[in-house]
Amino acid sequence: MMKLLKIGSKGNILIGTMAILIVSFIILAIFIVSSLYLVDSENIESISNDNFKYIIEDYDKNIESKLHESIEDTSQKVVMSRFPVQDSEDTIKKELNKKLDSQNREFKEKYGITIESNVLSVETTDSPFIIKTNVQINAEKDGEKFSSVLTGKTSIEGLKDPLPFTKCGFSLPFFYIGDRIQYGTSLTEYLALHGAVDAGQGYIGASSPLTIKKCPFDPYTHHGDGLTLKKCLDDGYFHESADGSCYLCRLEGKGTCPHYGLEVFIVTLPNPEIQMSTSAPDHVIFKDSYPGLAYEVWPTQRLFLDSSHRQKYGLI
Repeated sequence: MMKLLKIGSKGNILIGTMAILIVSFIILAIFIVSSLYLVDSENIESISNDNFKYIIEDYDKNIESKLHESIEDTSQKVVMSRFPVQDSEDTIKKELNKKLDSQNREFKEKYGITIESNVLSVETTDSPFIIKTNVQINAEKDGEKFSSVLTGKTSIEGLKDPLPFTKCGFSLPFFYIGDRIQYGTSLTEYLALHGAVDAGQGYIGASSPLTIKKCPFDPYTHHGDGLTLKKCLDDGYFHESADGSCYLCRLEGKGTCPHYGLEVFIVTLPNPEIQMSTSAPDHVIFKDSYPGLAYEVWPTQRLFLDSSHRQKYGLI
């Protein structure tokens, strides 16, 4: 019995030793990976040559503007064609790669630096008003080398909302004056085509903002205070929404998406004969389709709102 116990003890010691070695290896691997990420994030600061560092910093700053231009170019194509893109991330990546390739040639002529770049991703962020990109760059000048993944972020504020253009197309025409889309009867026809014939009558003469602007009234329950809701509608503000589609998915013609997105009110004209229609947030009209009751904002402004949106905006 004692001999068996002794053998078992040796086995336990061996197993324990192996476990310690495995855990030590895992910790070492995590440390190495973490160190690599740390070095990567500090790469620019670690450049000793001031001139080389200045060039890389200049390039890094330009990624934001190039990203914004790429998104705007893609959006403009969607607006003009009234046809969605199949893969907005891939489309914008291609646009951004073209712009960075051109910038690489400019930097070569201006600074004598050789830069190779590749856009790894274009994606949404925690804020639906911000889009970011990750770009791998490899640079070399006079023996100095730099290799890193640079991140650029840009706001979508000021860009046109592509969703109404992709949903209505040319078959359901509307026009825009200034910063306002005037739907005429296009939403009435759209809702009828999607099975909401009676609801569509409430959206004759409806309108919505043309460009993206972030609503400053936060928390959103303040919309119920005084004339806050009217000011929001007059200025055409967009709001954060877990139900609405993000900007990248709007470019693809999606009324809703799995990302944290946006919603905007589609305003209608008062009509005492119609007290119920499809709820006013754009994702409800263009995808979710559920009813709301009339909410008179002003003699010339009305919203149809369901109970959850009334609660969200402090209108109960």
